[in-house]
Amino acid sequence: MIGSLDANRVVIWIVLLVLNSSASKLAQGSDASATGPVTSSHGTSGVFKKTTPREPPGNLPVLDWGSAAEGTPLLLAGFWDLRTGVRTGSDPEQDAWSLGEARLQLEFSRDWDYKALRVVADILFDPAGDRYSVDLEDGEGVLDLREANYVTQVSDTVDMKIGRQILTWGTGDLLFLNDFFPKDWNAFFVGRDVEYLKAPSDALKLSFFNQLANVDLVYTPRFDADRYVDGRRVSYFNPAVGEIVGDKHVVRADKPDDWFSDDEIAVRIYRNLRGFELALYGYDGYWKSPAGTDSLTGKALFPRLRAFGASIRGAVAAGLGTFEISDYNSRDDSDGNDPFIQNGEIRALIGYEQELAREFFGGLQFYLEHKKDYSNYRDSLPAGVPVADKNRRWITLRLTKLLMNQNLELSLFTFYSPTDEDGYVRPRVKYKVSDDWLVEGGANIFFGEKDYTFFGQFENNTNIYGAVRYGF
Repeated sequence: MIGSLDANRVVIWIVLLVLNSSASKLAQGSDASATGPVTSSHGTSGVFKKTTPREPPGNLPVLDWGSAAEGTPLLLAGFWDLRTGVRTGSDPEQDAWSLGEARLQLEFSRDWDYKALRVVADILFDPAGDRYSVDLEDGEGVLDLREANYVTQVSDTVDMKIGRQILTWGTGDLLFLNDFFPKDWNAFFVGRDVEYLKAPSDALKLSFFNQLANVDLVYTPRFDADRYVDGRRVSYFNPAVGEIVGDKHVVRADKPDDWFSDDEIAVRIYRNLRGFELALYGYDGYWKSPAGTDSLTGKALFPRLRAFGASIRGAVAAGLGTFEISDYNSRDDSDGNDPFIQNGEIRALIGYEQELAREFFGGLQFYLEHKKDYSNYRDSLPAGVPVADKNRRWITLRLTKLLMNQNLELSLFTFYSPTDEDGYVRPRVKYKVSDDWLVEGGANIFFGEKDYTFFGQFENNTNIYGAVRYGF
């Protein structure tokens, strides 16, 4: 592991050791805990979020495999989810059914003093996907291991979490600028619950707490890519053939997968200051979805990526305001003159949300994606290849209304790009029938003027879906 760390990573480790040393002194008699920013891409290379952790259901079954002195009993929770979806239009590249799954999630957890063990696994049957061989990296097959981790308190000021875990940070709502943890775009676009947008990471997370600033460090010994759109489930625009393709043109990718050499490191330094949540971010690894092409083999590539960012979140007027920015450095194309590698970018967003009326909430975000070295990029493109804008802009709107003692939730989330002239609309209705039963219906509506823009390429994938869930 040490042999794979470059000078920048060594500096990060030294900073963390210094912070931890000072924390041991500052934490004497003080409350070392702090609340970090809530979280949140774009492109399947990295912007869409705000997923909140699912609260455990009530009336959990308890398997008493130990005494109170040894820790809490083993807790079992979970749900049974039946979900189906159908495309509303004709897509010659895909089946009419976008979704048709029966999912059983089982969650096991046990706590001891300053320690916890947690395993979450989904058993899945989905004829629409028609893939049953287990692939824990891609989440395919009859078993999807969502979490399997161990948490412990290393010292008064350091916590450690190791194993498979769901990670997220940043301030955007379904927009991820500094969150370089894997996403599942297929699940998001076909109508699975929004919790499945976040794919698991196999990582070590260290959290350092002190009064100056808190630090989260995540080390992933082998690159965890997004579960990106590859044509098997969602059709997409393939620039090599110049048209929309599907499961007959599945993306062939050359993914970095060597342990401890193709690794990733992510850092967040954060604190609360006068009611505002401030954070700095760093990442060294790879573009999370394919962002390049090997000109000889035609395989999709994951070029090296390094990013630095910052965010602020806090009360503004009657609501909550956010600002976030990130500088993406595409290390395999630092000058922007390689037409087969994605350029570096600067991404920024500003957002605001508040309660507009009783139990009626609204949120608005403005997002900018600035392509660096634009003239080099434009001059290097082969003839006939569509030219991307120097500045791509998105506007998002979220509206949520709660009714019937908050048992009925009506929500709408929309993306619109005035530069690409495309968009994505996500209406949803969710009704809590009882403490155990829930029903849900919604749609994923894509539109665009051109086939090659981000949302425009998915227009034929527009679908509606419905679900019934029993929690225990």
